[in-house]
Amino acid sequence: MQRAIEWWDRHQLVLAVLAILAGAALGLAAPAVAPVLATATNPVLALLLFATFLGVPIDGIGRTLRDLRFLGTVLLVNFVAAPLVAFGLSRVVADDRGLLLGVLLVLLTPCVDYVIVFTGLAGGARDRLLAATPLLILLQLLLLPGFLWLFAGPGALALLDARPFLEAFLVIIVVPLAAAAAVQLLARRYRAARTLERIAAGGMTPLLMLTLAVVVGSQIGAVGAEAVALARLVPIYVGFLAVMLGVGILAGRMTRLDVPRTRAVVFSGVTRNSLVVLPLALALPASLAIAPLAVVTQTLVELVGLLVLVRLVPRLVPGSGPAGPAARLSRRS
Repeated sequence: MQRAIEWWDRHQLVLAVLAILAGAALGLAAPAVAPVLATATNPVLALLLFATFLGVPIDGIGRTLRDLRFLGTVLLVNFVAAPLVAFGLSRVVADDRGLLLGVLLVLLTPCVDYVIVFTGLAGGARDRLLAATPLLILLQLLLLPGFLWLFAGPGALALLDARPFLEAFLVIIVVPLAAAAAVQLLARRYRAARTLERIAAGGMTPLLMLTLAVVVGSQIGAVGAEAVALARLVPIYVGFLAVMLGVGILAGRMTRLDVPRTRAVVFSGVTRNSLVVLPLALALPASLAIAPLAVVTQTLVELVGLLVLVRLVPRLVPGSGPAGPAARLSRRS
């Protein structure tokens, strides 16, 4: 078993690409499986994050919250720089209300789930991002209505229903985090809990592959059906990734963060809350049915971009990352 773990850890990025291709092939060849995969998305993502949270000392979150320089940098990148970039890029589709709302919903909300996984793979300070998660989710809930009012007009607020957003956050973040904290507490006394921690660490790569395949397979068919309209969004999302990559690196340098924290700021800035905000987009009126597809298109573009950034960011922000399991996996690959 150990040899298998070492093999897939060495080839994790290649395997991730293959998982995306497999999910796309399945979704296009068998459209009937899309609803099943869509139903499985949140549970699979929750399992991946449970394994991720197990690798982060939960009892150290209080200490990391005192890192005000890092928190301040993350907040400025996500709630000052990112909205300005999102507003500028969204003007390209200002003529289509459905596309505009989809673009704004996803680009205005910083990721609070698999960003922790990819940050760890790139040797970033994933413990810092985990500690910042409650603040990021609270601020995006409070600020999103105001941003939408400014960027899409007062009528946009009447279309929103926050309940699906909160339900997704509960399933994807709160439950896995609480379960991981419980296992870590039990691991101090029980061998079975320690064994579960080792299994979760060894299974990170297969869980990441499963998540990528399920997400892509569940949505690729719907995106393909509106490919012409959604093609307008690809340059917007690629542009957002590129601009926020530069913003994150610059912000980390200006605030004199160390290498792991700078990498964490970069990934927090480029990665958006697509899987959590998707239920919010799905709750929009039927006349805006393309809005959820705009969110999904961002997910597909972002996943490919993140696989590139896992290799690129350590070169742009060189130095030693943290010594956690995910960082070790990144160095092996």
